[in-house]
Amino acid sequence: MPYTPILATLGYVLSPDRSAVLLIHRNARPDDPALGKYNGLGGKLEPTEDVAAGMKRELHEEAGISVTEMCLRGTLSWPGFGKSGEDWFGFLFVITAFTGSVSVGNDEGTLSWQPLAKLLSGELPLWPGDKHFLPLVFDDDPRPFHGVMPYESGKPVAWSFTR
Repeated sequence: MPYTPILATLGYVLSPDRSAVLLIHRNARPDDPALGKYNGLGGKLEPTEDVAAGMKRELHEEAGISVTEMCLRGTLSWPGFGKSGEDWFGFLFVITAFTGSVSVGNDEGTLSWQPLAKLLSGELPLWPGDKHFLPLVFDDDPRPFHGVMPYESGKPVAWSFTR
């Protein structure tokens, strides 16, 4: 069977001094599989847009900002990640410059600036697999990473990546 994942973006907006990251606290919908977790911003790609345009659109829709500088840090395949076992494939970005004022929240939850150190140390409630790829998103290696993280029953069962 061919691999036909849902294509998505996931972006981490850094504060101007690079010490904090804009995250969504998924606390708005009781039926949300990510309820209570913090996450970057993003979502599904539209059929007629490239990944950079999709990332910019999602950040404008979800946070009210316009991206002026971003970098693709990697890609990640999540077989079995979806609510009904759907496969997802994500393009992960770090956003280093934007214009506009950040919204307070959106339909999925509350937006807040969290210390980057707190995100990387695991002090925030995150998806269980985030601890594996977040260090690669924020490290100093200029090469993008390409990872695979299969999920079963809502939990990662393996992790591998190349650069």
